[in-house]
Amino acid sequence: MSSILRSEALLLVALFAGILGYLAEHSLLEGGQVMALGGAVLLVGAIVLASMRVAHHAELLAARVGDPYGTMILTSSAVLVEVIILAILMSKDVSPTLVRDTIYSAVMIDINGILGLAALLGGLKHGEQSYNDDSSRSYSVMILTAMGISMVVPEFIPAAKWHFYSAFTIIAMVTLYAVFLRMQVGAHSYFFSYTYPRAVPKTDAPPASSKPAPGSIAEPVLGSIIILIIGVIIIGVLAEVMSVLLTAGLKGTGAPPVLAAIVVAAISASPEIMTALRAALANRMQAVVNIALGASLSTVILTVPVMEAIALYTGQPFVMAMTPVQTVMVAITLIVAAINLNDGETNAIEGMTHFVLFATFIMLSMLGL
Repeated sequence: MSSILRSEALLLVALFAGILGYLAEHSLLEGGQVMALGGAVLLVGAIVLASMRVAHHAELLAARVGDPYGTMILTSSAVLVEVIILAILMSKDVSPTLVRDTIYSAVMIDINGILGLAALLGGLKHGEQSYNDDSSRSYSVMILTAMGISMVVPEFIPAAKWHFYSAFTIIAMVTLYAVFLRMQVGAHSYFFSYTYPRAVPKTDAPPASSKPAPGSIAEPVLGSIIILIIGVIIIGVLAEVMSVLLTAGLKGTGAPPVLAAIVVAAISASPEIMTALRAALANRMQAVVNIALGASLSTVILTVPVMEAIALYTGQPFVMAMTPVQTVMVAITLIVAAINLNDGETNAIEGMTHFVLFATFIMLSMLGL
């Protein structure tokens, strides 16, 4: 037990910060905007610490159960955090565009930020990095379809009939995800995996008897799953308190409205960022593709039906149709991704193109667009 506590010291620090932030929330709010912003910054730091441990255990799971199962666990955990935060925020008096802006921001962060930076750094270190191009094509067409149905077509739906299309969107997203999940873990699971060259001669491998059986749920795997779930819960609590302090701290400052959505998206993506960068530097680009594109797809295809169900339940629709600028940025991103990820190899130039698009997204957001 003591060894576990020592190894999870960062998670314990994050837990302590969450408890302290929860108890001191009202005092920080009463202390003014500076105090509220300071508390929000400290909680963001605690979220990063918790994310480091979540990323570590996601990597352990990915190594034990292999792709795509390991990265599925990581991306699902991130989406769960995002949905929890959005549900909490939407229960308060917030912008009706928060859900749309958060999903849009998540896609920009995942594809242009995570994939771009990972391919850039990995390319500078290893040159061309190989992966299974079947995975990138499958992810890309699913992302395009899901975003088109849920965030482009709503622009043309009459306001009086929003609930009909909202119900249809839920059915469409659930159906898409069910088919995709069956493909990802079923007969076409090889689309999302890649056999890397052996780093050492075969004779140096440990005896087969010392290896766990493939797919077996051994004690370390169960421990990593439990700690990962705990980490996600801690991140959710920290994010809830942080969002309250951040909203109070930014009120009346003229900060762009999309800033809150970017923070929510960045929080949910923080475990993925670290895992993807480590994978890229270790020359495991397949894991990066699964994380970046899988996270984007999961964000759209899982977050949308949950939030649309909340809208139908409350009778208050969200603004899901993207703005013209957002639509153009998503279109450019998916076109660039389709070109870059079509040959089974990434390089620093391709990574740089995505990272420039990410910088453009940040600039447009700061301009309030």
